[in-house]
Amino acid sequence: MKNYFLFLLFFSINASYGQDKTAPRPEYVIIINNEIASKTKLDEYANAGYLKSMSKGVSDEQREQLVKQLGEKVGSKEFIILISLFTEEEKQQRLKNAGNSVLPKESKTKNMEFLVNVNEAAKDFQIEMIDGTVLKLSDLKGKVVLINFWATWCAPCLMEFHDFPSKIIAPFKDSNFVLLAISRGETKEKVVQKMASLKEKGIDFNVGIDPGEAIWSLYADGGIPKSLVIDKNGIVKYTSAGYSEDNVDKLAKEIKRLLE
Repeated sequence: MKNYFLFLLFFSINASYGQDKTAPRPEYVIIINNEIASKTKLDEYANAGYLKSMSKGVSDEQREQLVKQLGEKVGSKEFIILISLFTEEEKQQRLKNAGNSVLPKESKTKNMEFLVNVNEAAKDFQIEMIDGTVLKLSDLKGKVVLINFWATWCAPCLMEFHDFPSKIIAPFKDSNFVLLAISRGETKEKVVQKMASLKEKGIDFNVGIDPGEAIWSLYADGGIPKSLVIDKNGIVKYTSAGYSEDNVDKLAKEIKRLLE
């Protein structure tokens, strides 16, 4: 149920991209066990304890297959939310296991899956941006750097992108701050195409590519989005995993603190 409440939060947020403009809320379609479903139906399954997993984003290949199966209504939406359900037997076994669990509280804490800890030196790398610029992290000392790992298929990542122009880019545009949004495991062509479509929605900033995940493997494991704030001396001072409006606000607060 915790994941479901995060889902509700995820889709209840309006994202701004300017001081007097609001980016349109991204459209999405919910697919439950290979059928298009309403949010009301999802509510029913969640409240009854049948919600097994959610995937807030699909690859291009998955999208094409779903369009073939379910029609263009799927392809026309920006985000595809895949839901799987417990069978009745699985649900009862899960309830039984939960009742018998004696694991200590700390063992249930989610591993944020960062490979660099706060107060450790950031690992150096070189990256190509989609405008052709090549940057080296160590050359950015003297600036506060936000490293953000994302992908074109990742719905939470793109929701975060809706917040970046107004909460991250505009407030710090005249300061010693650099945003390094790094696409994980994707080609330059795919990333350029996605950023062109986002530009039409007021989301317009330079991003880098990491097609072989060489940079990603230095910093993190698991899912995206993930972010790290690095101070002027090249030290990691803050990390963030997942998306919520609150997460972006905390990133902005930390950037501001390090710039002062």
